[in-house]
Amino acid sequence: MRADLADVTHGETVEMGGMKIHHTAICIRDIDASKRFWRDGLGFIEQMDNSSDGDWPTLFNARQTRLGSIFLGDPNVQDARLIELVEFAGGIDEAGEPPREPTLGFFLVSVYLAVDPTLARLDTLDLGGRPTRITLPGGVQMAVVRDLNGVAVELIELAGD
Repeated sequence: MRADLADVTHGETVEMGGMKIHHTAICIRDIDASKRFWRDGLGFIEQMDNSSDGDWPTLFNARQTRLGSIFLGDPNVQDARLIELVEFAGGIDEAGEPPREPTLGFFLVSVYLAVDPTLARLDTLDLGGRPTRITLPGGVQMAVVRDLNGVAVELIELAGD
């Protein structure tokens, strides 16, 4: 058992089976522009486009009860997690400029893909900003770009590409 869990559980065994991350949600300003980045630029496939009414003011402290939601991912990869683009009716608070260095809280979305062709597509679409790049020992290419909402997206070369 992990030492940090032993304190919370008073030494009792805790089974965590069956848990996995389903999706990461991003609040967006412009649905069409965000879809261009994630779908056209990175190659994600739209899997669901839905608007719904709910008690979002209670659950998320939203301004209104309506939100639009688009799920993107790769339906051909069973374990692939999803990106959800969320557009709240009534708007959202603007976050301002993204931080220039890591800060407390959400850090980035990490994606395995073919880095060079993806960066070329993003450049053609004038999306992602100026990428930062490194090559890890062994030749693995990595880059970081930003979506239109300031979210850092880490691109990691697929093995064998």
